[in-house]
Amino acid sequence: MVLGELGQRITASFRRLNQAPIIDDDLLDEVLKEIAAALLHADVNVRYVSELRSNVKKRVLLESDASGVNKRKLIQKAVVEELVRLVSTDRKPYKLEKGKCNIIMFVGLQGSGKTTTCTKYAHHYNRKGWKTALVCADTFRAGAFDQLKQNASKVRIPFYGDYNETDPVKIAEEGVELFKKEKYDLIIVDTSGRHKQEAALFDEMQQVAEVVAPNDIIFIMDSHIGQACFDQAKAFREVVDIGSVIITKLDGHAKGGGALSAVSATNSPIIFLGTGEHFDEFQPFDAQSFVSRLLGMGDLKGLFQTITEAMPLDKQPELLNKISKGRFSLRDLYEQFQNLQKMGPMSQLMQMIPGMSNLMPAGAEKEGVKRIKRFMVIMDSMTDTELDCEVQLNDSRKLRIARGAGASIPEVNLLIDEYKRMEKMVGKMGKSGLFGKGGELTQLSRNPGQVMQKMQSAMDPRMLQQMGGAQNMMKMMKEFGKMENMGGMMEGLGGIDPAQVASMQKMMGGKMKGRR
Repeated sequence: MVLGELGQRITASFRRLNQAPIIDDDLLDEVLKEIAAALLHADVNVRYVSELRSNVKKRVLLESDASGVNKRKLIQKAVVEELVRLVSTDRKPYKLEKGKCNIIMFVGLQGSGKTTTCTKYAHHYNRKGWKTALVCADTFRAGAFDQLKQNASKVRIPFYGDYNETDPVKIAEEGVELFKKEKYDLIIVDTSGRHKQEAALFDEMQQVAEVVAPNDIIFIMDSHIGQACFDQAKAFREVVDIGSVIITKLDGHAKGGGALSAVSATNSPIIFLGTGEHFDEFQPFDAQSFVSRLLGMGDLKGLFQTITEAMPLDKQPELLNKISKGRFSLRDLYEQFQNLQKMGPMSQLMQMIPGMSNLMPAGAEKEGVKRIKRFMVIMDSMTDTELDCEVQLNDSRKLRIARGAGASIPEVNLLIDEYKRMEKMVGKMGKSGLFGKGGELTQLSRNPGQVMQKMQSAMDPRMLQQMGGAQNMMKMMKEFGKMENMGGMMEGLGGIDPAQVASMQKMMGGKMKGRR
């Protein structure tokens, strides 16, 4: 998890607060001191840490005298809201518009991961159905052209550049014009990395911005340089109108707090976080969701949004009709595996489930993904009649399928077993009325707790276990139940409904243990 150590230390401070029989001024000072030390260790600017301590203390003193106020909840809520404020800005990010040519220009220091991030950004929107293209206007760094060209070919996105042209302004202008004529939705311009002391390169950046007239200029901020981000971001902001920020290299043990707190220098919102080298290790940023995941409380709102975006059931009438009648084929299973892959890395989904990021064994989600990909390869070796379950898979068919997929007979049998469990589950769901005309599944985004509760009766734990290590779900729920006053902390985050968590807890058989 991004800044996982910081989240664990703040959560430990909350736990200490909850275990104390009496909340007095001395304990409040000690807890705030621990939280401040954790933030400073994560390289957050000392001025912002001081402001956070001061603001929390003022709020507690002002509101704690009111009748019926739970002081523990108040302190936790105040800290959460200050953390959200730390990584937020009042300025709204540029919103891409379908049916219009959106031109996005990337700027940043050399070595900040700008070229890779351009590709990640293009890939993210390409997967969502946008017609995207890349333009290499970096003529300063040797190998920039080749790097972006290779990246673009890997994700199958059109690319424009010129080995022989040394003027980045001309390349940017020609590339943008070419893709404009071809009616691309999103044109991404990669520019040279530059430092605030390189005046000539700053002039060049300004010229590129003038000729391409970008709808948004995105500043790439390298979290590894910590608090030095502030001065660099400020220098870029004074030359071009930075509209958004992407923070990179937040994987590993990076002290990303310096970058997070330096965003104020740009007065621009963070829109994505880069969490690894792979193109899908790229997370949309929402301040409330980020803080929620940071504190181990997951992001149920983001989880349900991800699921409904990847598998919009209202746009799959044929599948809904089949499920309502209890019918489900291997082809349907294959399509749902494809939808699952659209959700992004499984590790990101695990972070959205409260407590799961710490309880899921390292590599467990990768094993689940590997298994799914293996199943898909086996299904690729099947005929149409086999995928549609119109014929019985006898021993000779299984042997042919195994040979075609380079798999073993036991692997084919494992797939068939998983399919049969899924088919049985779908049959139960069909009888439940969830998928019928006017079924409740359309209410998933509005009241997921109730819908999931009803779906629980149809779930087979063995299937979940095979898919991705869900054997730890029960343990996770018990740990989650130990987090006292969780409801109050979630209220501080906004947009996360504690009732949804209670529903999940109930359907897994656990019991909430938090005090009121």
